[in-house]
Amino acid sequence: MVQVSKSPGATAGAATSPAATSPAATAQAETESACCAGLEDLLSPRLFKALSDPRRLQLFVRLAGEGCACTVGQLADGSGVDLSVVSRHLAVLRDAGVISCEKRGKEVWCTVQSGEVAGILRDLADALDACCPARPTEERPTP
Repeated sequence: MVQVSKSPGATAGAATSPAATSPAATAQAETESACCAGLEDLLSPRLFKALSDPRRLQLFVRLAGEGCACTVGQLADGSGVDLSVVSRHLAVLRDAGVISCEKRGKEVWCTVQSGEVAGILRDLADALDACCPARPTEERPTP
């Protein structure tokens, strides 16, 4: 007769879940970990911080809507905030890589990096699709 030890540190004879130790479960966990490994690299806190502020998002959308380069002064006009505040917001967007700025004489011209932004979002979408494939959602029962 085999006795099962019930002490907290004992492992010999202790009951374990077959799914937790099966080779299939281990392989699945490794696959999920490997396929999502690149996802973290794409989730740039700098990018999401830059686009999370409503004022910066408004400036980004306005600049994108112009379809061409604009000066900091042009973006500040009608924005409802001082030029220095707009300049700081644009610096955050520039540091995140969603706009580029070029000094021409006394003016700074800004342009949306649409190809860069689209590429980042496309890569993120592809990584999410690979990591978290679409699954049918279950409907919640109505109360």
